Amino acid sequence: MSASGVAVLLSWLSCCGSALWRYYSNSPNYDIFSTRSIIKLEYEGTLFSEWSAPATCSIKNKRLPKTELRCSSPGMHAIKPIVSGPDLEEERYLSVDNSHICFLWYYKTISLVHNLTQIVVLWIYDPENADPSELLWNANEPSLNSIILSKQLAALGQMPFIYTILKRKVYFPQERIKDGKWYVSIPMTTRDVLKEVRGNQVAFQDCFIANSLFLLTFPLLTIPEIPGFLPISSPRGSQLIANWAACVPSFVVVVADMETFQTNDSFHTWTRIRVPPNILTEDERHNVSDVTLSRDGIFFLINGILYLKNYNTFTRLGSNANLPDGGIIGITSRKWCWINYLLKDKERRSNMAIWTENEVYLGYAHLKFVKIVTTEKLKGLLHMSPTATLTIHNVEYTGHPLELALLLNYCIICNTSKTIYLVIHNEDTVQWVFQDFALNVSIDTFLIPYFLYSAMPELLLWDKHRIYYYYHNFTDTGVLQTTTEFGNLSRLSQNSIIHNVLMDYYGNIVVKMENNVMFYFKIKIKDAIKLHLWTNSTVKSLISFKPSGNMYLIYVFENGEIYPEEYPLQLEAQSITFKTKEKCPYMAFHNDIFHFSYLLDKGQNLSLWAQIVYPENIGLYIVVESYGPKILEIKDQIQYEIALGHCSKTTTITFSQNINYEAVDDYFKLQYENTGLLLVHVRPSELAKTCPISQKVFQISVGCDASKFIAVKGFTKKECLQHDFFYIIEQSYLRDRPSKPLRVKYNWDKYGCPLKVDFREKFHPLVQLYNDNGYVEDVEVNFIVWEIHGRDDYSFNNTMKKSGCLNEAQTWNSMIELNKHLPLEEVWGPENYKHCFSYAIGKPGDLTQPYEIINKSNHNHLVWPLDHSGMYVFRVKILDPNYSFCNLTTIFAIETFGVIPSPNAYMVAAFLFLLMLLFFSTLILSYFHYMRIYKKHIYEPLHKSKRKKKKN
Repeated sequence: MSASGVAVLLSWLSCCGSALWRYYSNSPNYDIFSTRSIIKLEYEGTLFSEWSAPATCSIKNKRLPKTELRCSSPGMHAIKPIVSGPDLEEERYLSVDNSHICFLWYYKTISLVHNLTQIVVLWIYDPENADPSELLWNANEPSLNSIILSKQLAALGQMPFIYTILKRKVYFPQERIKDGKWYVSIPMTTRDVLKEVRGNQVAFQDCFIANSLFLLTFPLLTIPEIPGFLPISSPRGSQLIANWAACVPSFVVVVADMETFQTNDSFHTWTRIRVPPNILTEDERHNVSDVTLSRDGIFFLINGILYLKNYNTFTRLGSNANLPDGGIIGITSRKWCWINYLLKDKERRSNMAIWTENEVYLGYAHLKFVKIVTTEKLKGLLHMSPTATLTIHNVEYTGHPLELALLLNYCIICNTSKTIYLVIHNEDTVQWVFQDFALNVSIDTFLIPYFLYSAMPELLLWDKHRIYYYYHNFTDTGVLQTTTEFGNLSRLSQNSIIHNVLMDYYGNIVVKMENNVMFYFKIKIKDAIKLHLWTNSTVKSLISFKPSGNMYLIYVFENGEIYPEEYPLQLEAQSITFKTKEKCPYMAFHNDIFHFSYLLDKGQNLSLWAQIVYPENIGLYIVVESYGPKILEIKDQIQYEIALGHCSKTTTITFSQNINYEAVDDYFKLQYENTGLLLVHVRPSELAKTCPISQKVFQISVGCDASKFIAVKGFTKKECLQHDFFYIIEQSYLRDRPSKPLRVKYNWDKYGCPLKVDFREKFHPLVQLYNDNGYVEDVEVNFIVWEIHGRDDYSFNNTMKKSGCLNEAQTWNSMIELNKHLPLEEVWGPENYKHCFSYAIGKPGDLTQPYEIINKSNHNHLVWPLDHSGMYVFRVKILDPNYSFCNLTTIFAIETFGVIPSPNAYMVAAFLFLLMLLFFSTLILSYFHYMRIYKKHIYEPLHKSKRKKKKN
């Protein structure tokens, strides 16, 4: 909805509220707020006289409550309405920039489900000269101005592309600009959803185009409205309840006191969620106390019972889903998005938590629910008195991708007070860790937890009136302070109570009261400022995320309509801090941390740097905090520079591994102990509310990269006839020497195309490492091969002595003898590999045996038998224990040819017998034939007289 449309509705509902004023910009998220921008001013109230602005700003009509403002010079400009009466309106200091960014990218997507691709249509638009449909972000075609602008910039060399933030892939347009639009085709994905439209650095009239960050995933469908279904809502007069998918923040559900709404595009479009009649009573339908959104649908908590509304059904969940049939007091889902994370013991992590006073359940995909703990079990784990009362106060996911926190009520005589304790559960290791946290409160106090986006567990707790902060792993605690009233936010907001708290990924935190008064502070900051009033107290609202990471407001009106509105948090905070003269202690904070997640395999290190620039004599530095298992060595190196009264400190942080996995007693145990997930937080040592982006939180996983795989160079699935077939292996060619030949099916899908090799040619397999992005490197380390069907009629050209062995090397025969209880593919591997290049390892033996270990540089080749051809299907396994946490294997097939088969003795004898028989038979037949001719010529004259008979 447009800014003016929201303003009309807000004005319509402002009869009983206080006066206020706002401003709007044509650019989304107030991205362009410069001397070129038109700033729309709007006063909401009845006492307006005129607008007041400095001389460097011009007002179109200062006596209208709705007008336009332009400022010709950059800087902070004091703007306020002048009203009649004794009260004065708030004065805002608007920060107007002198930016050369004038244009923006407009994008729309077309989903092609049949081939799992999405077409992103792009064009350039000028927010100050755009069509209304482009400003409302519902245009299907570019306006005439946008077509001309796009073509002009294309002629100057502009060419957009889409860059994916997580996997760093780049997608270019399929063709040149057409009708003022570019078309970019990208594959649908759920793992690489954060994308950015970028372009060449091309200027038109000294104006550039801003990059546009957006989120694109598989199309997420909202539940359709069905005629005859009934509304489902929270109790009358209650505040809005909302939940959104952590990794798709545009996918939101909002429960109001008259309807429930759902959207997949941050409420540009939305539907109402309604339920079938005759399932819930009238009171139950209007008594939703909590809601959670997941891929399985929308979960509603009503009177202690969990219900699921999905695309087709509305179902009550209880014992049929391994959940309680009643008594549920809360549900929650994850607040922070971690797309990549390492699991050591479990196959998946939960997406929601459900709890009663005495039990906690975790919910997984496909409606699987598991009870993980009871308060009786927790008493034993925490060594509490069995006579004490222990109940679950609240449950919340932490900032860690695998952890869940429980707030526990503890009391002996539960009359006036209780103590709240905190315990954290790791889903992967299934460990419960009791935290150094204890808070004494009155017996009827209810606290809501909110874990911050940080490495160490950092927590905000709030009751109705105050915010409690717990920073730096609960070691830095206190009550969030304000300029007056000692942190009691209710007294600063006309006795309203706290509605919700929201933090973004950049460290900004907003506290919203029920009457729409808002407070602002940043992570690690211990005091808050009251923001200018933006929304009338009569309107029910909620703060939420946009896919770009910016906050926006959701309004629900009494007529059953819902509207989103962008909120200029940074501009509003700058206005307040300009009056308080608060300044950021540093001037710049730079780093090369471009990813949210890093994955290290064996032998890999990670080096990052961060730099802070600050005025001389302040003494700032870079803080590096880590949370997780001690599996990496962390070293830092600091470089210091000073010039012209400014200092810069550059910290280079190196994360490294130094574990040797070769010839250890328990290879798999050592691997397990040295894999895991580490969260790292890099930030300046001092912060302020005026500082720009001031933190970087990322995870380092040490373990197997599931996207890695190996392949033997030269083998494909495209260069042969794609079909399965059968062949026979003689029993004498098999390792176990069975009593009869083996009939084998060649599975083309598994084995690919066999490589045809002349039997006189030796073959050296070149193993290559790949991942999702393609080729990585040639594998230099040791590997082994074996024929998967049991053939052993091949050998190796290198001997142990030629390879440099000092003791007898491991061979397939020796490893099979040592591990008779294991299948062939498990008898030899990195877990039991020992080299032969030391007298201290192994034992003396026959060094003329073939050396059965191959690497890229040892020139060891496979040698084929000279008396027969055959089909060989080999499996490769990386043998070096220090190469990878993954069990890297692959398959390749070789068919030898060129051997003239040796004749069979029985066949030769039979052939000779037949030949001799044919010879003697021919000889005998010819004898009798010539004897008959001879006899005929002896007993008969050679010439008979010819008599002619004449007839008379």
